[in-house]
Amino acid sequence: MPDSKIRLQKYLSECGVASRRKSEELISGGKVKVNGKIAVIGDKVDPKKDKVSVFGKKVKAVEKTVYIMLNKPRGYITTMKDERDRKCVSELINDIGVRVYPVGRLDRESEGLLIMTNDGEFANLLTHPSKHIPKTYRVTIRPGITATQMKNFSEGMEIDGKTTLPADIKIIEEQDNRTVVEVTLYEGRNRQIRKMFDALGIEVARLKRIKVGNIKLGMLKTGDYRELTADEVESLLNAAKLRQEK
Repeated sequence: MPDSKIRLQKYLSECGVASRRKSEELISGGKVKVNGKIAVIGDKVDPKKDKVSVFGKKVKAVEKTVYIMLNKPRGYITTMKDERDRKCVSELINDIGVRVYPVGRLDRESEGLLIMTNDGEFANLLTHPSKHIPKTYRVTIRPGITATQMKNFSEGMEIDGKTTLPADIKIIEEQDNRTVVEVTLYEGRNRQIRKMFDALGIEVARLKRIKVGNIKLGMLKTGDYRELTADEVESLLNAAKLRQEK
């Protein structure tokens, strides 16, 4: 008889609670219960029989999949709930009517394009380490960058004991005390751009994500969001699949 149980973090992801990684953090933190008992990593559930709750609230299956693009402002953290009462991106989409969560991250002082969804498989596909979907950023640095530094940045640098993948970088604008560059990364390491520039002795004054795959932030106002079109969702899925095949 086939096993109808699935891993708890996968179930939470499919129900739109959080990404698999964040769901694992919730489980490890004792925030998840299965049939009234605190869950642990490795637990499995039968979606048709078991009762699952997060922060005391019953988890329900997703009735409608939602995909949105948010223009995240500075000062907001990329999470739906914060125990330290910091501003969360959830506050910017609280009128959407369904529970969604971020696909990937933007650090607190970074801004720009953030995709959010309640489709666990979509989120997992886009954030899986093997996919390397390109993400493009507009970065203001001080005071400037040399040709040698650009070469080092683009060819890969050792950050946190591991060499980064090759990246694209080009100068957009130069002034006396600031330079604007456009950077495209093919991996999603924590605070990667800031760490790379810091290693070069360059200050990052502003960092804004403007593109994921072929999806552009465009003229969406800071703090606003919109639903992705079906074509945009398909484009992101295709990008993930193409990167996997390479």
